[in-house]
Formats: sequence, structure tokens, C-alpha cells
Amino acid sequence: MARGYDSAVPDVLEPAFVGLIDDAAIFPPGNADLHAASAAHVARWDEPWADLVATFVLRDTDIPLLRGSPAKLSVVVTGGAGQIAGPAGLCAKLGLELAGLETALRDLDDLAGNARRVAAAVDAARGDGVLDDDVPVYVEVPHVGSTASWLSAADEIAGAELRLKFRTGGLEADAFPAAHALAGWIDAALDRETPFKCTAGLHHAVRNTSPEGFEQHGFLNVMLATHRAFEGAKVAEVVATLEERDGAELAAADRSGARRWFMSFGTCSVDEPLGDLGELGLGRV
Repeated sequence: MARGYDSAVPDVLEPAFVGLIDDAAIFPPGNADLHAASAAHVARWDEPWADLVATFVLRDTDIPLLRGSPAKLSVVVTGGAGQIAGPAGLCAKLGLELAGLETALRDLDDLAGNARRVAAAVDAARGDGVLDDDVPVYVEVPHVGSTASWLSAADEIAGAELRLKFRTGGLEADAFPAAHALAGWIDAALDRETPFKCTAGLHHAVRNTSPEGFEQHGFLNVMLATHRAFEGAKVAEVVATLEERDGAELAAADRSGARRWFMSFGTCSVDEPLGDLGELGLGRV
């Protein structure tokens, strides 16, 4: 059992945290073995806090290796728009439950055009009955330095009723977006009434500096920033929320409604976020 939680006390998870985590144990820096990670994911279903974790994340190239898994899968498409339909069809063929698709725009010179191609591929897959209408598709728009280019791509994604994916960290310091950049992405998603998820870097509930010197965003910060942005807070207040390091203050703040937009985040460790919730006295009702 993760630190901060007493296994003898049944937990009823606060709705704000239900399905908040996507289990990305096989991705860096965890790099867990696929079969071991999948077995550990399923084993967590017997834990009282099991509802904290939503899906198991894997690459489309991993699907053939995971035959018969009962997990709900979020599949990361490793190729371009032309590979959208393939993973969905393969999951159906192997009897796997596809709970979400994730893809990244790769044409840095034409992000909006790339987004339109992804949208067209999704529409075709849905029209052909390969991809169910209720399976969400998340599109990661890389930060290329041009706000106009980024926003144009976000317009296309929102217009196609797809979802946004924000990269909030990685293995290098420059993979962690500054607070003002992340605040802008959240604001853009809300302006377009587009749900989003985050990936990488959200190892802890509260903003912190990692042992490597990385300035890591906190998932609780992101949740509260989303709530405050939706309530009409100024950009400076949203940035300040993302930069807040007082866990007690964050834990006491209103977070209602944030999960309507901030759907989940992928992390290679479930124990770290769970432990943080326990230490902050959060999670249970």
C-alpha cells in the first residue's frame, strides 16, 4: 500500500480524483516491462482506491503483445494520421477494450493542416465502424514557438470535437513548459470548450523541484488552475496557482468542476501521486 493510506480503512474516493491517473508505467522514466506493468495494473483493481486509475497506456506497436488483457487501454499512435484506424481495428480483433487514442501532430510547418488530417482520419475510422463514437481521441500539439500556429491547430481539434493533450514534462529540463505557457494552453482549451489530458512530468500533487533540478508541475496545481481559469481568473492568477508550492493551501482550495475539462494525466508511477494525496489528507470522502 502506498504511504499515507491505511489498508485497514476502506476508501471512498472523492469524485475529483476518480479516474485522474492513466497508468503509463511502460513509458520513460519508468520503462517497466509491458507484461509486468499490465499485471500490476490489473492487480490494483482490488485496492480500495482503485478508481483513482482509469486506463493502461501503451503504444500501438504493443497491442499484439497484450492479448486477452482485461484492462481499459489508452493507445498512443506512433505514426501519423494514416495509422489512426489500425490500432482501433486491432483492439477489436483481439478482444481488447479501447478507452482512448492519443496522437501527436508531427508536421511542425503546418500544425493546423496536420490537425485536419487527423480529424479526417478519425471521421473515416468512425464512419467505417472501426472506431466507436464514444472513444475519445487526444491530439498533442507541440510547442513550436508560434502561438498563432498552436492556436490554429487547437481550433481544428476543437472543431472536430477531438481533445487536447498537453506535454507537461520529460527527461530534459526544457520538456517542462513554463507556467505561463501551460496557463495559456489551459485557457485555450477552455475557450474552445475542449477537454484535455496531460502527459509526463506530473509525478507529484504539488509543484516541486526534482533532484535533477527540473521544475515540475503538480497535478493538484493543474486541477486548481483549470478551475480558476474557468471561473474567470486573470492569467496572472492562473500562473500563480500553477507556481504555488504550499500543499496545504492547494489542498484546502475549491477544485469543483475542474475535471469537466482536465480529464486525466499519464504517469509512470501510481504510488507517488497516491502517496501525495494521502499526505495532504485528500482522496477520501
